[in-house]
Amino acid sequence: MDRDFQQLEWSASVEDDCRHLVRLAVREDLDRWHDWTTISLIAADTPGSAAVVPRVCGVVAGLRACEVVIQEMNARLTWTPRRSDGDSINAGAILAEVTGSCRDLLVCERLLLNLLGRLSGVATLTRQYVDAVSGTAARIYDTRKTTPGWRRLEKYAVKCGGGYNHRTGLFDAILIKDNHLAACGDALSRQPLSPAEAVRRVRAYLENHLPEDRKRSMLIEVEVDTLEQLNEVLPTRPNIVLLDNMPPQQLREAVVRRDAVAPDVQLEASGGITLLTIAEIAATGVERISVGALTHSAIQLDCGLDWL
Repeated sequence: MDRDFQQLEWSASVEDDCRHLVRLAVREDLDRWHDWTTISLIAADTPGSAAVVPRVCGVVAGLRACEVVIQEMNARLTWTPRRSDGDSINAGAILAEVTGSCRDLLVCERLLLNLLGRLSGVATLTRQYVDAVSGTAARIYDTRKTTPGWRRLEKYAVKCGGGYNHRTGLFDAILIKDNHLAACGDALSRQPLSPAEAVRRVRAYLENHLPEDRKRSMLIEVEVDTLEQLNEVLPTRPNIVLLDNMPPQQLREAVVRRDAVAPDVQLEASGGITLLTIAEIAATGVERISVGALTHSAIQLDCGLDWL
């Protein structure tokens, strides 16, 4: 695959999003006051040392984000990771050690565990989907069905789990969906615009309005619901055709038709895909499978803070 959407590694933009989330999380927990329980019970000069430990097996993501928590809270703590984001982990493994002020450790505890648990849950579920298509040519992609404000972090966690990132947002790729076709269709006949015509219009618009570097990098993807629509759109050569809610037999036929007409066009299966169905879908020959569940249905990985 020569061209793809932007893939999110840990970066300045991911870290900046993390800082915004941490500031909101601090306000949720402390408002502009204190942890009254901790300062009532723990002397200011009491030292503390603890390990972050998962209670179950999984894939870790968010260790980099935990460093941001400590920085943003001005905590008198030293964060020492013992594993790396993307590592497979067993229950009871030490992911990181945190030492310093006992008060600060207790104040930071829930924020650290919430962030680490959420991102590790996404990475763990992603790894399960990736493992389910092992041996096929299919890649697992996320979607925009993310927690508001968490998108870059959750997509980073998908990468930690071995998946791939679909477009980050509306700004970085073209994705023509059925609602776009309906909105610009013929009002009198109530016929939606055809996917093929939509691709032609988009390409003409980009040619006239985008600078050369943006035109070269902008991927064009279009959704189709039927094999007839696929037949019409393939000659327009979009980068990717999204095959929405097609059963495996239709996906196999779509691959045959694509190979005959436009073998350079990528095919993406999408719609209601689960761990029970994904292996059969991957075996059809599609190159991409997008799964909203990676981010909207991931269960938080249970982690705890154990005193050393």
